[in-house]
Amino acid sequence: MIYLDTHVVVMLHAAFTEKIPQKAQRLIDASQTVLISPMVHLEMQYLYELDKIYTAPGKILDDLAATLGLQLCNLPFSIVATKAVHETWTRDPFDRIITAQARIDNVPLLTRDRAIHKHYSQAVWS
Repeated sequence: MIYLDTHVVVMLHAAFTEKIPQKAQRLIDASQTVLISPMVHLEMQYLYELDKIYTAPGKILDDLAATLGLQLCNLPFSIVATKAVHETWTRDPFDRIITAQARIDNVPLLTRDRAIHKHYSQAVWS
């Protein structure tokens, strides 16, 4: 099982796989379950509304579900929010929820975000 951060989902959909390190790509390929937090969907919607990405988030998620088997994590939000309260190293609500979600399952979170790497030992990139 592996969780993907928002920028990884966007890169995978845009076929920018050359920007994803080989180690990270191997983890995706080897994982039977590839998950995202629902917060990733919301963050992509923000990016879409700000014209930072040009494909609707629903289309991105549908495409990656078909090609990678990407799934939306269905942990109850109350459990995730309770865990996220303890992610006091950031004021970014997206990073708090996304990291907390991976931390609950104690599984890798594929991200290049340095702050996440500093505070979550299961963060993976290179």
